Amino acid sequence: MTSEENRIHPEYLHRINKALAFIDQNLDTHLTLESVANIACYSPYHFHRLFKAITRETLNAYIARRSIEKAASILMHKKEVSVSELSLQYGFSSNSSFTRAFKNFYGVPPTEFRKKHVDRHSKIRQTESKNGQENHLFEKYICNIDNLIQWITMNSNIEIKETPELHLASITQIGVNGIEQAFERLIRWATPRGLMNSNEAKMARIFHDSFKVTGPDKVRMTIGLLTNAPFKTAGEIHKATIEKSKCIVGHFEIAPDGFEKAWSGLFIWMNENGYIKAEEHPFEIYQNDFREHPEGKAMVDMYIPIE
Repeated sequence: MTSEENRIHPEYLHRINKALAFIDQNLDTHLTLESVANIACYSPYHFHRLFKAITRETLNAYIARRSIEKAASILMHKKEVSVSELSLQYGFSSNSSFTRAFKNFYGVPPTEFRKKHVDRHSKIRQTESKNGQENHLFEKYICNIDNLIQWITMNSNIEIKETPELHLASITQIGVNGIEQAFERLIRWATPRGLMNSNEAKMARIFHDSFKVTGPDKVRMTIGLLTNAPFKTAGEIHKATIEKSKCIVGHFEIAPDGFEKAWSGLFIWMNENGYIKAEEHPFEIYQNDFREHPEGKAMVDMYIPIE
């Protein structure tokens, strides 16, 4: 959260977090101010003011953006779902209204967005063109992909494994600014309660949004501490669960500026090896504090749930 949001009472943050989770779970239904405010146990007027103060968006703008982003994610990962189906699923009156809203957001219509995504993440495409430019760009793309695959092969250990259900004490973080402070607040809360003392106490981060479809200032994340110890929620601290799932797991020892490259490489490895991402959210589990590493590196496990 931003410094402005840190001045908001923690109980407000806790209730807005419940509303955010409810919205994301029900984007394919008709969401109203009254129904969402009821989840947060506020009057519509009070909820609307708080929601905008914390998320920096009105409720309607947030729902519209998340609907478009959810549709974009489905376009990328589920080629069998048509644009018409997405238009109906997310409450648009027609294909043309959905296409217009999508293009206003991403600059291209849904069909072109899907085609561009395939070009970025698969080697399987037509390379014929009327001139040499497309072939040249494609060859450059393949070279970049091959280099990234080679990098991830050399810098990680990748396995497929069943991940058990995991429980976390957590804080919701919106946007990349303030992530370190969110971790620090969680640690300050957990330390006097003895939650940092067990062997299972590891920091984690769940990505509810994808940087491929959501701006970095609006990406929603859960900053969490793995624990099976009982605890009482308080203010912005809430309970979160990572469901049991089958995952691609990449084990890395990387500098902080290598996270984007590691995630990109892991998703490319997933596609190249024929796996399909599941509905569950990707997440990270940290095995050390990179500030205590002699080379400033993080030992981190990255998880992609798969079908």
